[in-house]
Amino acid sequence: MAEGFWITLVTEHGPWVLLVFYLLFRDHQKDDATRTILNRNTEIIVEITTLIRERLPRDRVG
Repeated sequence: MAEGFWITLVTEHGPWVLLVFYLLFRDHQKDDATRTILNRNTEIIVEITTLIRERLPRDRVG
């Protein structure tokens, strides 16, 4: 974005606009961090489930 855009935005709407953009940016960063952690937890749960299934005895019908 051009430098003039930010100057115009602040002069027309006040410094609170920058605060809103900053808070939205921080919220986005927190969402990304949460998504990364949840993806890692999902990978771990899948690995544990696979290990449990491999070690459980299988039913033999017949």
